[in-house]
Amino acid sequence: MTNRLFSLFIGLALLAVVQQSPAQATQFFRISGPAATSITAFNPDGTMVWSNALANTNYNVQTASLVAGTNWVDYVQLPVANSVNTNKLVAFNPPAGMAFIPTGSFKMGDPLDGESDAIPVNVMVSAFYMDVYLVTLSQWQGVYNWAMPNGYVFANAGSGKAANHPVYLVDWFDAVKWCNARSQQAGLTPVYYTDKALTQVYTSGDNGTLVFVNWANNGCRLPTEAEWEKAARGGLIGHRFPWGDTISESQANYYGDPPVDSYDLGPLGFNASFATGGTPYTSPVGSFAPNGYGLYDMAGNVFEWCWDWYGTPYGQPMTTNPTGSGSGIYRVFRGGNWNMAAGNDRCSGRSANYPYATGNFGFRCARTF
Repeated sequence: MTNRLFSLFIGLALLAVVQQSPAQATQFFRISGPAATSITAFNPDGTMVWSNALANTNYNVQTASLVAGTNWVDYVQLPVANSVNTNKLVAFNPPAGMAFIPTGSFKMGDPLDGESDAIPVNVMVSAFYMDVYLVTLSQWQGVYNWAMPNGYVFANAGSGKAANHPVYLVDWFDAVKWCNARSQQAGLTPVYYTDKALTQVYTSGDNGTLVFVNWANNGCRLPTEAEWEKAARGGLIGHRFPWGDTISESQANYYGDPPVDSYDLGPLGFNASFATGGTPYTSPVGSFAPNGYGLYDMAGNVFEWCWDWYGTPYGQPMTTNPTGSGSGIYRVFRGGNWNMAAGNDRCSGRSANYPYATGNFGFRCARTF
């Protein structure tokens, strides 16, 4: 096993240092809150043990790649009930192509732009895994070609500008069935079913089909709306985008329109690096810097389907691991796309459409930790 604990510091700085593998950068962690606390251990499984916490309050963990300097960034908020706590901050061996999103609370929505359907609410989300990249055309086709002779029926074959670009022209039902197929192909337990007893794996059926979910299963699934937003923020607190409060074409693939949005630094029009060869002007996945959790394209490129029915207020039916309304007309999609303005790229930006709609819709998978 090449992954290892790198070092540990205990004292005024409250630092823990982790090297996730020889090929990965070292991460430093520190924790702050309403009362002084101490990190007492950082275990080989990625859990931090800390003590002297003030019960029933919130603490904030930050991370940095260097101890010196001011490059500390928010990583996760930890609500605490006891004076001694153990929290998993990193996963040394996540599933291939996935990143670990730690358990923690965050403020879903933001007050920056007066969104009437994204009023801020504090939400607690348990740890999960998330695809580092949008599902590419190549990845889609690999699972699709396995699924077709194994009982799966899709309404759309999917499309993409190139093998390493995101798949699009898939509806919500296609994405959900594909998640099940990916799970079965990989020997995982599917998450989606067509009966309340959770015995009939969802392999066919589109508009009008009732889909039931077993959240405990280890297979691939669409993220909930709350999971998606927590992952998109990458640990940052109170910012408009995964990296801060302004956006430019060097940070995401979207349609620049500075006269409309003051936080859009543009330039005006399609992203010049990718507006070639005819539409869609998608970009290869991973063309921009990742966010704090190592996720790419959480703003722009193609919209991403989520599990939830669209509803307001969100963060429902409870503020711990909310799964959205039990019924509705539209399914939520998030993240903006290559031909939409910057407002759609905000972490809190919400959009929805009929689950049988196609267009610039793609997705990425999550898995229960």
